[in-house]
Amino acid sequence: MDINFNKNEDYNKLLVSELKKRLAQVKLGGGKKNIEKHHSKGKMTARERIDYLLDAKKNSIEIAAFAGEDMYEEHGGCPSGGVVVKIGYIKGKQCMVVANDATVKAGAWFPITGKKNLRAQEIAIENKLPIIYLVDSAGVYLPMQDEIFPDKEHFGRIFRNNAIMSSLGITQIAAVMGSCVAGGAYLPIMSDEAMIVDKTGSIFLAGSYLVKAAIGETIDNETLGGATTHCEISGVTDYKAKDDKDALDRIKNIIDKIGDFDKAGFNRSTPAKPKEKQEDIYGILPKSRADQYDMYEIIKRLVDNSEFEEYKAGYGKTIITAYARIDGWAVGIVANQRKLVKTKQGEMQFGGVIYNDSADKATRFIANCNQKKIPLVFLQDVTGFMVGSKSEHGGIIKDGAKMVNAVSNSVVPKFTVILGNSYGAGNYAMCGKAYDPRLIIAWPSAELAVMSGNSAAKVLLQIETASLKKKGEVITKEKEEELFNKIKDRYDKQVSPYYAASRIWTDAIIDPLDTRKWISMGIEAANHAPIEKKFNLGVIQV
Repeated sequence: MDINFNKNEDYNKLLVSELKKRLAQVKLGGGKKNIEKHHSKGKMTARERIDYLLDAKKNSIEIAAFAGEDMYEEHGGCPSGGVVVKIGYIKGKQCMVVANDATVKAGAWFPITGKKNLRAQEIAIENKLPIIYLVDSAGVYLPMQDEIFPDKEHFGRIFRNNAIMSSLGITQIAAVMGSCVAGGAYLPIMSDEAMIVDKTGSIFLAGSYLVKAAIGETIDNETLGGATTHCEISGVTDYKAKDDKDALDRIKNIIDKIGDFDKAGFNRSTPAKPKEKQEDIYGILPKSRADQYDMYEIIKRLVDNSEFEEYKAGYGKTIITAYARIDGWAVGIVANQRKLVKTKQGEMQFGGVIYNDSADKATRFIANCNQKKIPLVFLQDVTGFMVGSKSEHGGIIKDGAKMVNAVSNSVVPKFTVILGNSYGAGNYAMCGKAYDPRLIIAWPSAELAVMSGNSAAKVLLQIETASLKKKGEVITKEKEEELFNKIKDRYDKQVSPYYAASRIWTDAIIDPLDTRKWISMGIEAANHAPIEKKFNLGVIQV
């Protein structure tokens, strides 16, 4: 081990430590006082409900834990988007669970809450996963109703998705464990089966105060829309539960009786751990996003037995394409090589940059994986496509377009891991969020932006100084340096993986050592959904 390995290891372990610290804070939801208040009503918190529901000794993954971080501060914040989303196992069956966190603004829906719920439903639809809703919400957060209510990707899309999932035969079960009001009342009732907790659960389009104001009727909320009303009079709900645990036990019993699913048939053999020490990832991954490293060494620590079959090893070397297994599942890996590489013609190519030949190789490999029904795993550390006259004359735009076309039309499930840089069109070609990865995750070392903070600051500084000079201002060297640092600080905040995660541009920030678990559970989920479309590149320029 050299001194750089040790420095990298210390730095990356600190990043993981910071990640765990921030996750611990997120898991407090609305804070300890609100949790105590919630418990005083005889209710479990959203996370306690999920933990009780899921099989204790099996893996689970949390989607968008950092949603809403550092957003809506003027409204008191919205930790984790006010909703907890996990993929785990109930009675051995893989399921999606969505639970409102009533410790955060009584479970009210902020704009990011809607986006997170839609992402959960999107994952459930793509993978035909049963989805469980644990409802405890005051409905739309009224001060921001214009950003959550009327548009296509807003609140109403949730109910549209309920209907679509029902038509697709995807199991949906809802438990009303607290408030369920106004438009939100449709969600549990559009599920296949709905239950309600006695005395704490309630469902109505308008509460007692609004009923009084609207039609002059005086009635209490329990009589209006409590468990007895909906289980014995209206017939809106199917089961009455005595408390939270009773409701969750009923869900377990229902899930336990669901029949087996049609499988996509992805290849899996006996799982094996990497032979190379996985913890070495911390020392291999450099502290600086500008430094080079060997992506082969990362791959060896992610794949079973540290073994892979490389496709076109001597061609297009700035992208690595290889067949391997992760936790037994066959995968096709498309990874950015971050070392400076030498072509057979003696030319040097920059690591992390996509050249004509590497784009061509990746396109062919993606087509091969689609033909063989092998899920794709993209390992992103990319600064973009090569620029300059040689690349332009060689048709880099055409070759890049072919790669983007192949990624876009791929019918096998895709999974994206952002290790480091994810800049510009490189993000697109390497299956960024816009290209429908089943899951997209980032390591704490990731950066997502059009370009690096340093490059962007230089460009923006030129624009800023030109504007000031037009106004007659004198720009000294000190003033220029001050402007540069100000712009760079602002931009660096935006390239942070936490900035991306808070807006659900990624599904999670994870410890690199959890990567195999996420990909394995992701492919297992995808195996619920047989591939119904054929791979077709459409029209491309050869």
